[in-house]
Amino acid sequence: MAGTRANKAQAARAGADGKGAAVPALDALSLEDLRARIDALDARIVALINERARYARHIGRLKAKEGVKAYAPSREIQVYQRVARLNKGPLPDDAFRAIYREIMSATIALEHPTRVCYFGQPGSFTHLAAHTKFGSSVEYTAARDVRDAFAAVARGKSDFGVVPIENSTEGGVNESIDLLAEHRLKIASEIYLPIHQHLLSLSKPKDIRTIYSHPQGFAQTRQWLNGHLGNAVRRPVGSTAEAAQLAAKDKHAGAIAGELAAEIYQVPIQAANIEDQPDNITRFFVIAEKMADRTGNDKTSLVISVSDKPGALLNLLKPFHKHGINLTRIESRPSKRRAWEYNFFIDLYGHVADPEVMATLKEIDAHVRHLEILGSYPVSPRLPSSERRAAAK
Repeated sequence: MAGTRANKAQAARAGADGKGAAVPALDALSLEDLRARIDALDARIVALINERARYARHIGRLKAKEGVKAYAPSREIQVYQRVARLNKGPLPDDAFRAIYREIMSATIALEHPTRVCYFGQPGSFTHLAAHTKFGSSVEYTAARDVRDAFAAVARGKSDFGVVPIENSTEGGVNESIDLLAEHRLKIASEIYLPIHQHLLSLSKPKDIRTIYSHPQGFAQTRQWLNGHLGNAVRRPVGSTAEAAQLAAKDKHAGAIAGELAAEIYQVPIQAANIEDQPDNITRFFVIAEKMADRTGNDKTSLVISVSDKPGALLNLLKPFHKHGINLTRIESRPSKRRAWEYNFFIDLYGHVADPEVMATLKEIDAHVRHLEILGSYPVSPRLPSSERRAAAK
């Protein structure tokens, strides 16, 4: 009995070296011993990452033979979910998500140079959103406006495009919504990014005479600006990054922009987190030639045009209720084909390959002017601020 208790006590004070061998308790190791063990672990980690990359590169070659792109949103989500299940701490799941994003980004670059176009200048929130999705090892191109981002993907100059679609406080981004209806491109993924707006300037707030920002930036900070810089002239520009660039050239100017823009254009933050709503999140779409494969936890986006007659919207919604389909968003926009004709943009839970979704769409299609599937894609979690900051670096 005494020997058994002693063995248990020894086991409690010991760890494992990954191969089943007992190692001394950490408190018993010197600084040099701890660093030596970390060095040994780093050697194993590097070897394993490269071994993983070799397997992934071979998969990429098989995909290339079939004409399939290296990046697969459905597989990305599966990897993140499995890593989270395997994680026993002490690192949080968000840390592993950031680590594996860069591992997969670098691996995709080995398989095929992936090109990603985003709306706005370097340092814009869309630029940051693209980084959170694709990592730092892909080729990024900035587009002057949302239409150019769509065109780059449609013409094959970029493999993917990243565009804003809606903000939690200001609603939909109309240009992106309209372009989804115009193009044959598909939604392959979604990104949720917490938006923190800052006042950037070379001078203190009392010396600022002009403020630049994107209209959304002004809208999201309206109350703060009225209370602190009500006399400054507000000049809308194409992006928050452009605003930061202008503020970098004029000591009496300020910009409402993000932290990444402050870093890139070297304009100090004079007031941080000035957004009126603390839970300010923007949703982005990744557009591509093809939608994502089914994962079992998906969304689908549709655009539907109905006849101009009483009960048209009610008749449109009935099949969703009948088949138990949960709608997460419905928004109307002018169709631009006929006066007073509207398109309804709808997001729902489910994939077009799900039987209940297929049955719903078949039933609806027989009673509407036009129905188009904009894409099915994995449900994306909201991105925590800590991960957003890590992605920016």
